[in-house]
Amino acid sequence: MGSQCTNSSANFSQSCHPDDLTALNGFIDSLQSAPSSWGGDKLDCCSWKGITCQVHQRVIGLELPGNKLAGKLSGALSGLVNLKTLNLSNNYLSGSAPTDLFRFPNLLFLDLSHNQFSGSLPPGISLPKIRILDLSDNSFVGVLKWDISEISTSLEVFDLSLNYLSGEIPPGFGNCNLLKKLLLAANYFAGNPPKDVFWLQGMTRLDLSDNELSATLTPDFGNLTSLIHLDISSNNFSGQIPDIFQRLKNLKHFFVNSNRLSGNLPMSLVNSPSISSLNVNNNSLSGSISVVNCSAMQSLTYLNLGSNNFVGPIPDSLSLCRRLQVLLLARTRLNSQIPESFKDLKSLTTLSVFRSNISNLSSALSILQLCENLTSLILTANFKNEAMPIDSGLRFGNVKTLVIANCGLTGSIPYWLSHSANLQLLDLSWNKLTGEIPSWFNSLNFIFYLDLSNNSFNGQIPESLTELRGLKYRNSSVIASSTVLDLPLLLKTNQSLQARQYNKLSSFPSTLDLSYNKFVGQILINFGQLRALQVFDLSHNMLSGDIPSNLSKMASLETLNLSYNNLSGSIPLSLQLLNFLSNFNVAYNFLTGRIPTGGQFSTFPDSSFKGNSGLCMKPSCGGSVGKEPANKEGGGGDFDVDSIFGLQFGIGVILGFIITVVVKLILIPRRKEKKRKFPPNYFLMR
Repeated sequence: MGSQCTNSSANFSQSCHPDDLTALNGFIDSLQSAPSSWGGDKLDCCSWKGITCQVHQRVIGLELPGNKLAGKLSGALSGLVNLKTLNLSNNYLSGSAPTDLFRFPNLLFLDLSHNQFSGSLPPGISLPKIRILDLSDNSFVGVLKWDISEISTSLEVFDLSLNYLSGEIPPGFGNCNLLKKLLLAANYFAGNPPKDVFWLQGMTRLDLSDNELSATLTPDFGNLTSLIHLDISSNNFSGQIPDIFQRLKNLKHFFVNSNRLSGNLPMSLVNSPSISSLNVNNNSLSGSISVVNCSAMQSLTYLNLGSNNFVGPIPDSLSLCRRLQVLLLARTRLNSQIPESFKDLKSLTTLSVFRSNISNLSSALSILQLCENLTSLILTANFKNEAMPIDSGLRFGNVKTLVIANCGLTGSIPYWLSHSANLQLLDLSWNKLTGEIPSWFNSLNFIFYLDLSNNSFNGQIPESLTELRGLKYRNSSVIASSTVLDLPLLLKTNQSLQARQYNKLSSFPSTLDLSYNKFVGQILINFGQLRALQVFDLSHNMLSGDIPSNLSKMASLETLNLSYNNLSGSIPLSLQLLNFLSNFNVAYNFLTGRIPTGGQFSTFPDSSFKGNSGLCMKPSCGGSVGKEPANKEGGGGDFDVDSIFGLQFGIGVILGFIITVVVKLILIPRRKEKKRKFPPNYFLMR
């Protein structure tokens, strides 16, 4: 961005201006170490990398983004009176931002984003020529006391997103006629947006998302006739969506999800020829989804109608959205089957109909296999008590994520899954599937997340599960490069841990979950080969024998749960070598001997070992920690809980859980995850 303000660096035979050299040396003194590229000619700062000089050897540009600079800035840089470009983004600078940084008379471009600055933003700043001001992704706090028009009426980009600013958004934007982008997302701004924001007919991007703004949406948004991207999601806006979209002829991306909106979708919205991305998820909107006019919405690639009061059936007309790549209909009242016309959605990559009262799984799979670009398919909590289809002709060769959990499906693992060569994440948990695990799983070379928990699988665990290449040598670059989509999924691992949000498929922990089944026999020694495995859960089975000592070779392991089995012998001392192990549970087995105390074992609570009368408990030896409760056998069919992606919830919790499989295409500008620390269960309460 700085290139628009400075053309090129220049070398001069004479040293740079002494006042500028003094300022830069003061800047160096404020850092923990000087930029690695600086040095050489200590007098000619114009030859230093990142410095741009102009006539008379005056410094006009200082650009050191991503140079790992750390320290607290002094006001020394104020001596660079001719400075036009200052870019210190993507470093580790901390402390308060000196007031002098906001008083450069000639500055056109200021970027301090992606640092660790804190404290309040100084009042009374003066940047009369500034065009681009980016202070995003820091830790600035407090009420913003700036009158924006007094900073500069030349502003084109103003970005304060990803901070901790509070109070109302100050007025003054109406006089910034050149403002194109106003980005205030992920703060704590409250109240109404200032009215003068709606005077800016040249604005192309407005992002007020993830704040605490509360107002009724007004037709004033229709005044922003140049808008391309409008995001007011994750606030407290209420009322109906105004019918203004015939005036927003350039609007491509409209995100209003996670508010308190009600009523029907306005006709000008569902007939907009320009909109390519539409997200109204998690509101109280109603009506039929058949109002979406795909004949008019020929640009539509992303549609999220989930978590509303829309009613079905799913209309055949959705198949006329021929460019549609992402379709999310989770938590709606569709009460229908997948239309046969969906086979014509040749661009479709992601479909989620989680908890939408969809029936006839066999028909759904037969149709969706014809969507040749489909990579993510979320069918959880539908098809109640149907049978798992066994049609050997089914093919999902391109699917990377397949979730058919919590459906109560009967039958066994079907052979057609063995043809899903690109599968990376498979979740069949919380069904009523039986039989043995087939031996062909080791042919799925990319699978790194496998959840078969809470079923009634029996027999011995097959050797093929110890040969999963995705758990031996997980290659994140392969996963990332083969997945052009983000998959923000709200997960909760158990009742004691905080909710977690995973933004990408490659961010999911590598997992093998076989818990709550009827497996017998010993834990296979070769599980030690799964060096990339992070979560390993064999709890609530009928496994016997010793805990293999070579599980210590699972170098990436973070969670190991072997509780509620019939294991005997001692806890191998070699498990002390698992440096990343943070959750360990062998409760309610028949283990004996002394509990290891080295490595991570000193951090595990006594509850991790209870129910083993022969174990030497901490801090004293002898005796059982508690009475062993009855061990629940089988697939957990009597549990009064729901599960998404194999994660266990109480009924009261899941009713409040807003699951959002919001898949953002690479062509949609990606929003950064808010960095504030959320309280426990935050995502469950949204």
